[in-house]
Amino acid sequence: MPSRIRHLAALALLLASTSPLAALPAAAQAASPQTPETNGPKPPCGGDLATFLAGVKQEAVAAGVPASVADQALSGARIDEKVLARDRAQGVFRQTFQEFSSRTVSKARLEIGAKKIKDYAEVFARAEKEYGVPAPVITAFWAMETDFGAVQGNFNTLNALVTLSHDCRRPEMFRPQLIAALEMAQHGDLDPATTTGAWAGEIGQVQMLPKDIIAHGVDGDGDGHINLKQSAPDAIMTAANFIQSLGFRRGEPWIQEVEVPEELPWEKTGLQPGLKASDWFGLGVTPRDGDTSHGDLDASLILPQGRKGVAFLTYPNFNIYLAWNQSFIYTTSAAYFATRLAGAPAYRPGNPEQGLTEEGMKALQMRLDALGHDVGKIDGILGSGTRAALQKEQLRFGLPADGWATQAVLDALNKQP
Repeated sequence: MPSRIRHLAALALLLASTSPLAALPAAAQAASPQTPETNGPKPPCGGDLATFLAGVKQEAVAAGVPASVADQALSGARIDEKVLARDRAQGVFRQTFQEFSSRTVSKARLEIGAKKIKDYAEVFARAEKEYGVPAPVITAFWAMETDFGAVQGNFNTLNALVTLSHDCRRPEMFRPQLIAALEMAQHGDLDPATTTGAWAGEIGQVQMLPKDIIAHGVDGDGDGHINLKQSAPDAIMTAANFIQSLGFRRGEPWIQEVEVPEELPWEKTGLQPGLKASDWFGLGVTPRDGDTSHGDLDASLILPQGRKGVAFLTYPNFNIYLAWNQSFIYTTSAAYFATRLAGAPAYRPGNPEQGLTEEGMKALQMRLDALGHDVGKIDGILGSGTRAALQKEQLRFGLPADGWATQAVLDALNKQP
């Protein structure tokens, strides 16, 4: 399985940017760490920095990095307190899908994205031929992550990874990335003194961590190096290779806007398996573009803001978005962005019911937790765990089980003993 810590800090880059394209309210959240934790003991961490770095060097040399390269790379390494501050203060996604997507999928970004697809048509054609990933999918991530390379982060990458590996909170996630960064230095693809990126160690225009670059990096411009910071062809081809590794299926859709009827078995909606697109069509779900040719594919019906808001069918290729970033709002926005670049119109927002405030959401989560549901952290976010629990309670109360948190649902729960 590929390393998937990626995008801990990608949205933070955009939120902190002063770029007109990237200026977003500071309510968004970088994705939670996605790399599965190791089953064994944590690697050495903390303590004297020189002793820690000597251990890193020993591990890197055992992995094939020349001792001279490790010595040179680590000679100026230091702990960056700003990295630790960012790690401890990650924001959260408290925007609705409509709020977040309207800011990220902007007219300016769509225009620039279309121009990038035209300017790099040959590279995108090569990427799709070799990896099966179409230009709009790659370009949407390119835009969402760094505004097409404009906002890549200014943290020294080596120091960021040394800091997070030395810190004892999650060394099992970051030490392998540090070793991979030393491998990149060995290949001449990372300068320990000057390479910068996001606070969590992601590098370049599509924000890749060193292990992902080692595993999936592609020299798109033929210069003998993988330079995701300056080379758009390298970034495009590497992103295509990585997306393919996540399971993207050539020639298949990823998401499709649909209209829903007044009545549906709402409890079957959400990111859950069990139905094919043809089943949804049979229940009265209608693709807005009229295309029902993918009826034999597995499909989930998602309702980001309930049954009265926009609705999408998601297909197996949507799974790559969930692998890229665990946030439901981010992934749905990125997938929608790709459809817009592929020619789809802006979605019809509908007239969703008023959702709960942050405090209301926390109250709802506490009530669901008290009823025995696993909603994870009480954080005021309508995430997948909270949505699934909410659907069960809506069904129990005889309410439309669309997973959208409203005051009516909270009131019904509060009336229970």
